Amino acid sequence: MNQRAGSAPAIRRAVAADLPALQRVYRAASLSNADDAPILLRRPEFLVFTGDGIADGRTLVALAGPPGDDRVVGFATSGTGQDTGPELEDLFVDPDWRRRGTARHLVRQIANAACDSGHRRLWVTGNPHASAFYLAVGFVPVGPVSTALGTGLRMYLSLNPS
Repeated sequence: MNQRAGSAPAIRRAVAADLPALQRVYRAASLSNADDAPILLRRPEFLVFTGDGIADGRTLVALAGPPGDDRVVGFATSGTGQDTGPELEDLFVDPDWRRRGTARHLVRQIANAACDSGHRRLWVTGNPHASAFYLAVGFVPVGPVSTALGTGLRMYLSLNPS
């Protein structure tokens, strides 16, 4: 049985053995937007996920479920922004697993950890094609920013300390 829409996927910290699955999800998700694919294919170095956050526990994976089904269907990596605080560095979901709440649950886990650490905001520089998702989960746009692949959208999520 597959994860139902809206149900929480199993989420755990990534381990080194997950890297090939993360690379598969990263590539498939990156190329799934027809507007981005030509640019990425001309710059293949941007299609390589190195997994820098795995060893230090910053990457979370979402699993297909049910328990025992360890197929990675999405992942998120957190980091520390230079001046702003915690960053959502990566958020990728296998295109076949989108619209089931996977990305929303990954963001929630990253946001909860940032809040538990005393932070008031979670930052992201998002692809403009993902702006509707980020707005739907509560991110507030700050403005456009230049990235290596073009213009991104700088946004933050207010965290409510409990």
